Amino acid sequence: MNTRLYLLVGAVLLSACGQNQTQKAANGAAQPAPKHLEDTVAAAGRIEPVSEEIKVGSEIPGRLKEVRVEEGARIQRGQIIAVLDNSDYQARVEEARAELHLRQAELERLDNGSRSQERQEALAATREAQAVLTNALAEKERRDRLFKSGDISRADDEQADREYQVAKARNDEAREHYSLVDAAPRTDDVARAKAAIELAQAQLNEAGARLAKTIIRSPVTGIVLRKNRRAGESVVEGPDAPIVTVADDSAIRVRVDVDESDVGRVHEGQRAYVTADTYGDTKFWGHVVRVGKVLGPKNIYTDAPTEHVDTKILETLVELDDHPNLPDGLRVDSYILTGKKEPAK
Repeated sequence: MNTRLYLLVGAVLLSACGQNQTQKAANGAAQPAPKHLEDTVAAAGRIEPVSEEIKVGSEIPGRLKEVRVEEGARIQRGQIIAVLDNSDYQARVEEARAELHLRQAELERLDNGSRSQERQEALAATREAQAVLTNALAEKERRDRLFKSGDISRADDEQADREYQVAKARNDEAREHYSLVDAAPRTDDVARAKAAIELAQAQLNEAGARLAKTIIRSPVTGIVLRKNRRAGESVVEGPDAPIVTVADDSAIRVRVDVDESDVGRVHEGQRAYVTADTYGDTKFWGHVVRVGKVLGPKNIYTDAPTEHVDTKILETLVELDDHPNLPDGLRVDSYILTGKKEPAK
């Protein structure tokens, strides 16, 4: 009797459970998914400044004389961040500047020509040589007559002729010298002098440019994220050896990994918000400002055991409103409201 009773009770209970499960299944099939889940794309994101991280290094190798900023410092575009030891570069600039001044002086001398004193001296030498030549000619003619009359020997006559030839040569030389001193500069000499000035100017510019590279300036207005080098350390050129890492944080963005199954639902202008465990239930609102064009591998991992690491994603940028004070690199949960879009501006 007891056994039959137990069997009867069990059958009733099983029937009731089956009816409940069937009713739940029927109710579940009849109810659509909540509206807020249908209009939302959820994805992992990471906080970053509007410029992303900028690694500022040196264009030339050297030793750091000073680093003028610290982590967290506010900086302005063009502000000096660091200075390399540049005494040798300064010396090269001074050497190049002196060479330029020398070449400019040479051109000025050509343009000005000889000084008036040099012209007067050359003219006086010309007149003196002309007087000597006149006397030598007169003496030569006198001796020619004496030789013809037999009053002097041939040797004396020839001596007078030689003196005349010497006087004539000296007179020609004096005239040529005066003509050179008094003449305008030759065009080829002027062209050569100008070319020398251009070369010296180029060498000065090059030395100045290398000196300028010893002073490292900020490329943006923003904040210093990391100080990678200290004064006294040696640096090499290239982005792999930054002195500091800076960023333009005038706006805060979230780089969101949108799953490839959701890419057709995301557009620029849609409202979005992010949350982070460390900030509890606080929602940081913003809007989509850029949607990528190429699918790629995931950038952000949640470390969840069920996470699919081989999923293709589309990088999407969300710009947050009101510039919230969120640290660079913070991982967040992102929610894009696909049913809402910013009005066209």
